[in-house]
Amino acid sequence: MDTALDMRIEDRFVTIDGLNIRYIERGEGAAVILLQGASIGSSADVFLGNLGPLAEGGRRVIAYDQPGFGLSDNPDDYGVPYRRDFILKFMDALGLETAALVGHSQAGAMALGVALGNPERLSHVIVAAGGSALPPLPPLPKDAGDAGDAKAATATAAPVEGREGAPSVPTIEDTRKLLEANLYHVDLITEDALALRHSRSLGKNFEAFLARGNLPSKGGGGATPVWQRLGEIKVPLMLIYGREDRADAAARAELLKQQQPGLNIHIVEGCKHMLPWDAAAEFHRLAKDFLAG
Repeated sequence: MDTALDMRIEDRFVTIDGLNIRYIERGEGAAVILLQGASIGSSADVFLGNLGPLAEGGRRVIAYDQPGFGLSDNPDDYGVPYRRDFILKFMDALGLETAALVGHSQAGAMALGVALGNPERLSHVIVAAGGSALPPLPPLPKDAGDAGDAKAATATAAPVEGREGAPSVPTIEDTRKLLEANLYHVDLITEDALALRHSRSLGKNFEAFLARGNLPSKGGGGATPVWQRLGEIKVPLMLIYGREDRADAAARAELLKQQQPGLNIHIVEGCKHMLPWDAAAEFHRLAKDFLAG
């Protein structure tokens, strides 16, 4: 399991909406854009160990710091819809008519939103550990007892995508604990990986984290949940989840398989929420086979 950070990758920048946006890339060929999740400290660097392997076989694999993350400028609008629409703006800025999208965590729903609204711009969509793409589990029977109550409490306590963290400047140990909570293979937290993640959690990135946390949470009403619209997606779609991921993700993925047996869904053993790290080899294999097909 080789997930070493490739520190040789050159930072590149492009101006979009007046914002300086940093991106990194490997390879040449059909474009594949990797979209990081939204927890504090997340950035394109999440994919430093994935760019090279995914570029094998003739692909241009790109990851960018979304506005308010990493080395990209903070935006005026911190909402998810802005970052979803920004994906197409980024593609336009790089002259990409079409691309495959790989959305990790909260970015999975963003990738699905682009697929629903602008399918002509996409060749494929991969959702990696995106909880919004999964249905809720049915209510436990009233006679489930204490075990059922404990299970329900655990699911309820799972962090909302993009809001993991505390309202105070994180220490290096806070960053370590957040990584440990989201990794099955905690030995992947090298000193370099920890230092890089922590550096992306401070300063203007911490300010952006607080701003995102102050946005109103979506209620239960309103738009149809994205998992109920998966059948409308007209581009090839694959969903990948870790068996040990939070919020009963594996059980919900199994339920989705039953509800929509035509979907391409994979559950990876020995993997929590940071799927591109925990299950790098399987992630690369599944993604490359899917994109080639």
